[in-house]
Amino acid sequence: MKKLVLAAAVLAVTAGSALGADMAVKAKAPPPAPFDPWDLAFGAAIMNDYIFRGVTQSNHKPSVAVYFEPRYNFTKDLQGYIGVAGESISFPNRAAAEIDIYGGIRPTFGMFAFDIGAWGYIYPGGQCFNGGAFPGSGIPGSEVQCILNNNLPNAFVTTGVPGNVAKRSASFYEVYGKMNVTLNDQFSFGVNEYYSPNFLNLGAWGNYASITGKWTAPSTTFGSSGVGMYISGEFGRQWLGTSDAFYGVTQFAGFPNYTAGIPEPSYNTWNIGVGFTYKVFTLDIRYSDTNLSKASCNAFTSDFSTTNASPAFVTAINPGNGASAYGSNWCGATGIVKLSADLTAMSNLK
Repeated sequence: MKKLVLAAAVLAVTAGSALGADMAVKAKAPPPAPFDPWDLAFGAAIMNDYIFRGVTQSNHKPSVAVYFEPRYNFTKDLQGYIGVAGESISFPNRAAAEIDIYGGIRPTFGMFAFDIGAWGYIYPGGQCFNGGAFPGSGIPGSEVQCILNNNLPNAFVTTGVPGNVAKRSASFYEVYGKMNVTLNDQFSFGVNEYYSPNFLNLGAWGNYASITGKWTAPSTTFGSSGVGMYISGEFGRQWLGTSDAFYGVTQFAGFPNYTAGIPEPSYNTWNIGVGFTYKVFTLDIRYSDTNLSKASCNAFTSDFSTTNASPAFVTAINPGNGASAYGSNWCGATGIVKLSADLTAMSNLK
């Protein structure tokens, strides 16, 4: 009898276990977390110098920046976005600030991340500086109310030799395409392409292409402190066409006549730096440079701040007063220290 009862108990336990396993197999999986397609990115930065493609936009002075970017995720691999940003600047035309309006899409295919869109650069509050562009002169700029003797400090119009000039508006737009390849948790590289039909409103087309690379240190580099580190760099080339007649220069001392516009100087630029991250903060320390000469830099930027005149700076597109011309330091080697904070609503504000 005892053997019979024991056998029945074993059978019951075995059946119960089998039933439990069967129920585990047939139980429904929990529903997936709801997909929220909307997100919002925003942030701010302060830097000792605002450098854009190797050229200072702030006269080598400190600058602040902010941005606001709503995003919509059509799927986990396709994001659309629009944004607005602002930076403090110091331009020859005395523009009040830089306001950027941009938008595009970001498709992702495995390790390949793309970014395709358009970017508008707006510089409100500018003034026109060109003593030759008074009404009736035939020089573009009359329509922006340039007046006689309204010149930059280093414009040589009183000698009859054109010097630095600036249009009231430097606003322009670009279309762009970028690709970033993430090889693993530490290494990534990218290629970028930008095109503008009228770069900086010079009347010249502009094309910028670059390659980038980044190494991200392992998360254990600084122990459990939460501090991250990376090293990154970029090499790019800015191609430029011929400006309109507003920036034209007359023939002198055997140089060509460029009254219809100057061939803007194309150039190479590069930067390399190290960054440290902690939560939403990034401290980036970077070296930037170009291969533009001081003469070419002056012709390209219309730098209002330089007072260093030298015969070595006289070129066909950078004429001067007699045997000397101004050369600009706006395109040379510089160090950049930037502290930024970047947040997203879905990740940082929950």
